[in-house]
Amino acid sequence: MAKVAIGGTFECLHDGHRELLRKAFELADSGQVDIGLTSNAMANKRSRKIPDYPYRELQLLRYIKEIPKKAEYRLIELNDPYGKTLDEDYDYIVVSPETHPVALKINSIRKDKGMKPIEIVRIGFVLAQDSERISSTRIVSGEIDIHGRILR
Repeated sequence: MAKVAIGGTFECLHDGHRELLRKAFELADSGQVDIGLTSNAMANKRSRKIPDYPYRELQLLRYIKEIPKKAEYRLIELNDPYGKTLDEDYDYIVVSPETHPVALKINSIRKDKGMKPIEIVRIGFVLAQDSERISSTRIVSGEIDIHGRILR
C-alpha cells in the first residue's frame, strides 16, 4: 500500500495531466494518492490568468471519478511548491520533465531534515499531433485541444 504525491496547477486538464494522475493511482494500488492543487495566489503568479481554484478542483474531481482505482485520495491546496512532502512520508512522487527539478529539491530538503527520499517517477511529456508536447499554454492560445489535436 503505497503513498503517492503529485501536484500541479491543472489549468487545462489535458492528456499530459491525465497520464500523470493515472500513473499516481497505479503506483498507489490500494494505498493513498495526495494531489496537490496550486492555490489561486500561487497560480496567479503566472503571466496569464489561471482559472480559479474551485473550477480547477471540480475538473480534477470529475476526471478522478473516471480513473479505475483502489486507492484513496485527498486534495491538498498548495501554497508552496512542496505541499506535505516535507512533513509526511511518501513512497513515490509522480512528475513530468517540467516538474522534475522540484522533486529533486524536495528530496534535497528531506535529506537535510533527516527524512528518507521519495522515489521519483518521471513521466515523459505527452505529445500532440504535431509531435510537440501538450501544454496548457498551447491549449489556452488555441493552438491545440486538451488531447493534442491541432486546431489551427
